Amino acid sequence: MHPQLDRNRFDTCEALMDALEECHKAEFLKKAMGMCNFEKDELTKCIHAQRTEDAKARIRISREKQKAMQERQKKREEELYGKNGYLKKVIELEAQKRQ
Repeated sequence: MHPQLDRNRFDTCEALMDALEECHKAEFLKKAMGMCNFEKDELTKCIHAQRTEDAKARIRISREKQKAMQERQKKREEELYGKNGYLKKVIELEAQKRQ
């Protein structure tokens, strides 16, 4: 059986959850003989699709946050070292001369 079927998390699959529950309630023999397999398979497909969609959304949000963080870091470096890290390059050249 499926792990906890959270109706809030898998709200798009709610009709399939109800259909599977109704099939299981209808007759014990249907449940025992695997007559509810169609409903179960469809529910499995729906839950899988929902989970992959949620994962893609989380990845997209994570990438957006990472990009924003990199932009903030680049802006801080430009404020500290000038455009394209000019001051940092000058400092590195001076350090090399002293060695």
